[in-house]
Amino acid sequence: MIIFRYLAKEVVYTMAAVSGVLLLIIMSGRFIRYLGEAATGQLRADFLFAIMGYRLPGFLELIVPLGLFLGILLAYGRLYVESEMAVLTACGVSQNQILKMTMIPALLIAILVGFMGIVVSPWGANHVENIFAQQDAMTEFETLVPGRFQGQEGAGRVTYTEELFDDRQRMRNVFISHSNPDDIKRRLTVLVAEEGTQQIDDATGARYLVLHNGYRYDGTPGQPDYRVTKYKIYGIKMPESKVTKESPKEKAIATSVLWHSDKPEHQAELQWRLSLPIIVLVVTFLAVPLSKVNPRQGRFLKLLPAVLIYLLYLALLIGLKGAIEDGKVSSFPVLWPAHLIFIGVAWLLLSKDNLPRMIKRKTKPIAQEG
Repeated sequence: MIIFRYLAKEVVYTMAAVSGVLLLIIMSGRFIRYLGEAATGQLRADFLFAIMGYRLPGFLELIVPLGLFLGILLAYGRLYVESEMAVLTACGVSQNQILKMTMIPALLIAILVGFMGIVVSPWGANHVENIFAQQDAMTEFETLVPGRFQGQEGAGRVTYTEELFDDRQRMRNVFISHSNPDDIKRRLTVLVAEEGTQQIDDATGARYLVLHNGYRYDGTPGQPDYRVTKYKIYGIKMPESKVTKESPKEKAIATSVLWHSDKPEHQAELQWRLSLPIIVLVVTFLAVPLSKVNPRQGRFLKLLPAVLIYLLYLALLIGLKGAIEDGKVSSFPVLWPAHLIFIGVAWLLLSKDNLPRMIKRKTKPIAQEG
């Protein structure tokens, strides 16, 4: 029991450290991407942290198996380098016993990963899709960032306001530049105003941006024939909200719905979710023999080939998942052979270490008889 607690503590602590670093790297990259979208007005800053929070289970379901794999390699590799494993072997603790003790925390981690992949991750992905749907339903006025020139994608319009008041219903010092991308003459319309307000037509529900006390400039850049119009009130009909009614992505669909669906995409996603806890157990089975190193070689010797084996395992699973989605194979659980292949690889690695001992046991009685 003491040995089990010691090994489990080493593996779990190392796994937590590795997973934390990997999570920080991945979330930082995704956060920078969303931050850039928020800076350009494509995403409201209020949604930023909510999206990252809902994305977290989806990140963890992929990071934790890799963290466990690297955690076993690094933790046990250190024990081999510092000859602690040699002491355990001298005390009668075999590699098979170490594997059995390692599988206990791995089983708990597999249950956690399975729960995240089957229940929590689809729930979070569904909330993220709802947030993006709310973002698409917002008007240009609601996504404005004060003090920043903000372009509207595909509309040829750039909007600027110095300040926003009254919960985004009124803005001060407005600048709007509009051009038609299909116009050969490249005519440009520029509107400036002291103040702008948002109004909604009760009859039609259309939204209008009403500008007060400003000028309108019409012409072609580089040409002197500009037309200048002074106005007290000028109304602009704002684009209608983009309300999408697309079906949710596979990652956002509940597992119970996938279970009763015959679509190849749904079956592929279902098999992937069910494979997540199995991946944890398979990589544990692989990592224990791969962690064995010579003290003179260092614990990082087998790290690169071990990671390559892990990537090959994931690449095979992802390739089979894509084949199911494309309809190239039937909906029969084709991901399971990939698990069996790498369980076989792990068994060969374990047998390789145990083979000299087995041969020695068989030849010893013969030597005694001679």
